Amino acid sequence: MRRRLTALAVCAAAVLAVVCGGDAVTAAPPSPPMHPVPGASGAGDPYYPDDGNGGYDALGYQVDVKYDPPSGHLDGDTTVTARATHDLGRFDLDLRGLDVHGVEVDGKPAKFRREKAFELVVTPPEPIRAGTTFRTRVRYGGDPAKTPHDGGSENGWRHSADGGAYMVGEPHSAAFWYPVNETPRDKATFTLTAHVPAGWTVVSNGREGPPGTWTEPNPVASYLTTITIGKFGVDRSTLPDGTPVVSAYAPGAEARRAIGDRLPEVLGFLTGKFGPYPQSAAGGIYLNENVPFSLESQTRPTYAKWADLPTLVHENAHQWFGDSVSLTNWSDICLNECFASYSQWLWAEREGQNLDDRYRAAIEITHASTDFWGQKLVGMGQGHEFEGVYNKGILAMHALRREIGDPAFAKLLHDWPARYRHGNATWPAFEAMVTRISGKNLRAFFDTWFRGTKLPADADLFPGSLRS
Repeated sequence: MRRRLTALAVCAAAVLAVVCGGDAVTAAPPSPPMHPVPGASGAGDPYYPDDGNGGYDALGYQVDVKYDPPSGHLDGDTTVTARATHDLGRFDLDLRGLDVHGVEVDGKPAKFRREKAFELVVTPPEPIRAGTTFRTRVRYGGDPAKTPHDGGSENGWRHSADGGAYMVGEPHSAAFWYPVNETPRDKATFTLTAHVPAGWTVVSNGREGPPGTWTEPNPVASYLTTITIGKFGVDRSTLPDGTPVVSAYAPGAEARRAIGDRLPEVLGFLTGKFGPYPQSAAGGIYLNENVPFSLESQTRPTYAKWADLPTLVHENAHQWFGDSVSLTNWSDICLNECFASYSQWLWAEREGQNLDDRYRAAIEITHASTDFWGQKLVGMGQGHEFEGVYNKGILAMHALRREIGDPAFAKLLHDWPARYRHGNATWPAFEAMVTRISGKNLRAFFDTWFRGTKLPADADLFPGSLRS
């Protein structure tokens, strides 16, 4: 531990050693010279090379926004706390569309410019030494709904039917409304303070504070942060262990309460499978919107108007698989979606369904489909991440379960989220854990099921009890 030294008098620092009150004091050696270089403009994911940034590790986001629903205008004042990973001459943040009014680093004005589609390049007034914690304040504003987005799972900032707004998207989300290191590789804590007119309610991640204030103390991947502004009905309760539950229902979504009220039951079931609930809070945001997906926003999933009970199971399984244990590369999205999708089958099994029969029926339906079996589950290529993991991924997980047996599979479901709790993991690490737990050489199985593009041979298609 490094301590700050104090004394009744300060001896001259220009000499290597002096005597103060009879004690010899040796001056600290001079700091080594700095060699500042720019932080990288990307975090290194080959699918999204411009996403995220290098040169620093984000530690926390303090996001303060003021939003006016009638005009759609947002004013933001965000402070990013980070630690330099090398001597830093300049660095980037990701921010899409909005106008930047000023940037400060540790309270001093900093130079800034915009590059490419979403790079905010910041030059601090003086270089930042490696290992130093620094704070970057960005003031900005505009209409985030006007920022272009790619569609599909990248939803952008949207106006809701009640006149409010909501923000969900994957892989890009946060940079539409605050400056961020937008990569799941750099998780950080998140605090939101939102100011809206009377009559409007703000719902976000984590634990609820004063109106409009939310804090997520666990590290969160930025695409899993959210803000929703609406005329919500809000239900509050606690889980048996005291975890706060906050669920918000948009006008027209009140019927979703019949599903939302089952959250404690669902979390109890998932806890029995995956281990202790890893998040600081729970709940849900129930929109009355035809979003093409629901999203596992951390602690409080966001649900489209069509969401049903299996969707509730799926998004809350993500609180372990994807939220607590986050991917390192988007090519490994199966670590999130294959587990969450298979959790729906585990729930169906709880309700009495024979999963082997369900599996065989699915194989019979898809047996001749080259499109279905042509979908890779790992290393699928940029833009194809969400194609096979929801259907072929379920079959692959059930086949894996039967290949290694129920005891090993149960241990896997528990050990994986425990080993990488609140961190990041990779697909090779997953294969290594399965191999260790099962004691089997599964290279060929993983090749045919997860990296393959053809119907597996019968030995891998019908392993274990599926052979009978």
